[in-house]
Amino acid sequence: MEEKMKTMEIYKTRDLFEAAFLYGSHHNLIRVDQDDDERCWFVFDDECKSIALTYWQGRATVNAKDYSDAIRTLKDIIFSH
Repeated sequence: MEEKMKTMEIYKTRDLFEAAFLYGSHHNLIRVDQDDDERCWFVFDDECKSIALTYWQGRATVNAKDYSDAIRTLKDIIFSH
């Protein structure tokens, strides 16, 4: 019996504040990738695609302290690469 590898669907963004919204809303940050230009990509589960849309539409809500902490944490991750 052959088992098929299930491909993990992901959502990527370069926008720090969008990523902070997702991370501050307690969504799973899978990893942070760096491209050849040393720009960072924040990689989340694919379910974040529709949630990120609410951010760009101005309909998103997040706890202010969680958002602030998320910005700080993501900056720490960026500068540690």
